[in-house]
Amino acid sequence: MRWDHLRLDDQLAADAGADEGDTLFTAPRRDVVLPLIERGAVARTFDTPGFRGMTFYEVQAKSVVNRVPEASRMPFRWTINPYRGCQHSCIYCYARNSHTYLELDAGKDFDTKVVVKVNAPELVQKKLASPGWQGEHIAMGTNVDCYQRAEGRYRLMPGIIGALRDAANPFSILTKGTLILRDIELLAEAAQVTDVGLNVSVGSVDKELWRSVEPGTPAPGRRLEACAALNERGLGCGVLMGPVIPFLSDSPAQLEAAVRQIAATGATQVTPIVLHLRPGTRDWFFGWLRASHPGLVGRYLDLYGHGAYAPKAYQARISGQVREFADKHGVGRPGPGFGHGRRAVAVIPGPDRTRRPETAEVAAPEPRLFERAEPEQLALL
Repeated sequence: MRWDHLRLDDQLAADAGADEGDTLFTAPRRDVVLPLIERGAVARTFDTPGFRGMTFYEVQAKSVVNRVPEASRMPFRWTINPYRGCQHSCIYCYARNSHTYLELDAGKDFDTKVVVKVNAPELVQKKLASPGWQGEHIAMGTNVDCYQRAEGRYRLMPGIIGALRDAANPFSILTKGTLILRDIELLAEAAQVTDVGLNVSVGSVDKELWRSVEPGTPAPGRRLEACAALNERGLGCGVLMGPVIPFLSDSPAQLEAAVRQIAATGATQVTPIVLHLRPGTRDWFFGWLRASHPGLVGRYLDLYGHGAYAPKAYQARISGQVREFADKHGVGRPGPGFGHGRRAVAVIPGPDRTRRPETAEVAAPEPRLFERAEPEQLALL
């Protein structure tokens, strides 16, 4: 079965030797081992607001630093994904089909059944210390969001970032989660010794559309507040403006409204990406489209009738418009890598191996549309 590399060696290993008050979750729960998972994974369910109907599968993974397939269009070779499945529940999420590898479905299961690799920090530390590791850039948030709601309780990211910092290994994070601000000082420490790329994902500032297509995420304004806070801390943060959803968020007025608010955060760049509909995602998205916007189904069949991606001419038009608005409102030009680029650091001798050149520091911006955001930690209590 496809769960083999995610096995737990011991049933209920996550809670072994722990007192009741020391376990990850203190809410009433039901711990079972499901036949679906070949051996030993713990399934936890909760009768709490915001998490009702969710199941979290705690597993001890065999690996967590994964090589990107050569055929991938992604501009990086390694990723870390401490979670599989995502409560953000984005209708368009291209990672949906990956849930079918675990013999779960790409629709409701993807939104409500989340695999948690509870030993991810230890695996990262072990990988970075291995003789064959070359210190290559690692991207996070490329499959599902590493700062989704469950991270508020599992707290896997501090250990992962700490291991990357200690190894001075370059990395990047893409997220819709404002919980990244919880780790802002840890990120600042890492940025002193290696290249750290940060981006938040905001495809539109239309609140009605957000509620419909990204029901489990923080509001777009909250994400932009997080971007502003990261930039104010000197951690250059850009915005992945995606997806741009044809006929729903792609008008010039809508694009400019988004870019204007992105500019107000001091974003280092804005990188537009048009909706793409891969297998698994396509069926789920079209089901939503038929229910919510039946009049657009024919137009979508015309636009995506020959594959997962919109025509190149359409993509070029969106990119060109966003570039013009970015220039108009003072945002850096889009860069390659969907926001997973490296940042320059100057190497100096002595105990402090690296430091950021003064010219690379991001000055605190003038007062903007946003106040400093606080972490949006949605607990499982």
